Amino acid sequence: MTRTYVITGASDGIGAAVARALFSRGDHVVALGTNPEKGAALIRDAERAPGSLEFLQADLSLVSNNRRTVDAILEKHPSVDGLVLCARYFRTYRAVTAEGFEHNFALFYLSRVLFSYGLRPALEKTDHPVIVNVAGPGHDTPVPWDDLQSARDYDGVHGMFMTGRLDDLLGVTFAERHGAGPVRYVLFHPGTTSTGFVGEFDPPTAAYIEQQKASAKPATAVVPPIVRLLDNPPEEPLTAFTTHSELSVRGSLFSSADAARLAEITDELLERFGQ
Repeated sequence: MTRTYVITGASDGIGAAVARALFSRGDHVVALGTNPEKGAALIRDAERAPGSLEFLQADLSLVSNNRRTVDAILEKHPSVDGLVLCARYFRTYRAVTAEGFEHNFALFYLSRVLFSYGLRPALEKTDHPVIVNVAGPGHDTPVPWDDLQSARDYDGVHGMFMTGRLDDLLGVTFAERHGAGPVRYVLFHPGTTSTGFVGEFDPPTAAYIEQQKASAKPATAVVPPIVRLLDNPPEEPLTAFTTHSELSVRGSLFSSADAARLAEITDELLERFGQ
């Protein structure tokens, strides 16, 4: 039976590699990305495969675009077997979206909130639904509760790690709210991987990225553990993995109190924006 998977950040890197693996074995992939040329390349590859792919071009740093895209997916695909969240974009310098959110906070965190909860009704209609949030769980970067959008002393690397912490707490809240249902939430750390490395870099960061590309494992290397999680989701409502190794989600980095605090802040932000 053909399964349907939604992948954000599917134009490049891990997202594109997972998409190719899934349609190559006969599944249907709804791939989201910003680059139409790379989307067209995925479509061409899928035409020669037993599965299929549709590409949706969308800027997921905008809350309004996330909502419209989720609605469009739900209308066409009332049931979805799995969601893989890969979209992110590195910025050396702080940027604010047209909607007033810091770009990293909007794309790497709010987008994943909106897709996780927005596609839940479709996920719950399948037998073993799972959300795989490729974010880098377990990093001990502190959460600056009075500056979640990095208005003070912005640093691109710190901002990326900190927002990954927010994704960890998103997983905690999702599991607490919906753990009695069928959807499993998995936080996944791919390790040092040669992804698309999309972003805007200053010269020192660009030089470092080139070094990373030379030494990092290819995106295809992390496809098997992700596909394994899609095929056989863990029994627990929330789990975390670094490639093949499971991490504990019972420590302070996955604090229920911190997750509740973040969820309240997030709900208020989205309500003010027009939930």
